[in-house]
Amino acid sequence: MPDSRSIVCFGTGPAFKGGMSNYNTALAKALDKENNTDVHIVSWTQQYPSIIPREFKDKVSNLDFLEGTDISCKYLTNYNKPSSWRKTTDYILSLNPEIVIFQWSIAIQGLPIGKIIKRLKKRCKAEIIVDLHFVIQKERSKIDNYFTKLGISLADTFIVHALKTFEELQIIFPEKKFQLTYSGERKEIQDATPVIKLFHPIYDLYQKEPSFDAAAFKKEHQLREHTFLYFGFIRKYKGLHDAIRAFAEVAKERKDVSFLICGELFWNTLDSKKFSTRLKKGIFGLLKRVVLRSKDDEKDYNPLALIEELGIEDRCVVFSEFIPNEDVHKYFQVADSVVLFYERATPSGIESLSYNFEIPVLTSTAGHFPETIRNGENGYIAAENSVSAYADVMRLSLEKPIPTENVAKFKPNLSWKKYAETILNKS
Repeated sequence: MPDSRSIVCFGTGPAFKGGMSNYNTALAKALDKENNTDVHIVSWTQQYPSIIPREFKDKVSNLDFLEGTDISCKYLTNYNKPSSWRKTTDYILSLNPEIVIFQWSIAIQGLPIGKIIKRLKKRCKAEIIVDLHFVIQKERSKIDNYFTKLGISLADTFIVHALKTFEELQIIFPEKKFQLTYSGERKEIQDATPVIKLFHPIYDLYQKEPSFDAAAFKKEHQLREHTFLYFGFIRKYKGLHDAIRAFAEVAKERKDVSFLICGELFWNTLDSKKFSTRLKKGIFGLLKRVVLRSKDDEKDYNPLALIEELGIEDRCVVFSEFIPNEDVHKYFQVADSVVLFYERATPSGIESLSYNFEIPVLTSTAGHFPETIRNGENGYIAAENSVSAYADVMRLSLEKPIPTENVAKFKPNLSWKKYAETILNKS
């Protein structure tokens, strides 16, 4: 393919759990579908310091998201081995890329990403794009800004999914001049760093299964007529504790509602009986006390305990585990709405996934939600961030359910194809 444009997508490959892996894979697939592109995923092998007590690899999914594509995926970069950072640079250079897109999702990765970008800038003319999933981190520590500046300051172009992220970029780099572009055109931008305003595309990696018997699934798991869904990693900032309390208020009034909770407790994925796990937790706990605000520490966060405390065990169905890719559709196909009562929010992969299954979302006022939610059209936004307000929008979703066809109308403007075309529109 002599005339093809070589593009590198740096981030976690499909062997990893979670939204960032899905995002990087979906982006690579979208770029691969464009004419005259040669797309490569360059992935971490270990994307965090080895002391972090968590399992990040997906060891349960069988579905291969890269099947049927020409995308190469190289697992190469180990956070804990600086020699691998140089190997990563050399490998990317060997691909003679026109564009290298880095996924930016956590400040601590600033050290290796910053080193890789710096070496690439010295040795090739590729456009370095940093796709920002945040700038100011949800769990703020005393060293975040330092690592963020170290990691992304040399980027040629940024992508943001919300205007709030653009504002945060200006806060972190007050000395820099930025210019927004909605079309992706950046050739004419002079004396400023281009910032492409895009969106979180709708995940189409997962599809409805026409033969899936939703009624049988609901009967098997004793789900009632109306089902609220929480899906994804259980993190404190995602507000599941408030969602459970709000649901309990609604459950007192109605006998026809259930709450389906799917996702693993983020810091409970290793065998706690192992010495290595106890050691990691001990060291990690000490470091967190130094750099993390105490209110952001999640080590004892377990909102699932509220279910018994509030006496709603017969109304809640919990799958406290990582859901294999091939099973994801089941939980969305039985849900009436998805709850996203986040305390702090950046554009959400679960919101995107909900639209893919044409399910409305119920959200807090946090972060980008006021930008993306149209009340009564693709979801409902709570009047304020409180348990009573969350209960109100849950009631509203039952009294005035949003038709799936209304949610479906939002899909064309949030496509991966549109996203990829905008990135490639340099001239």
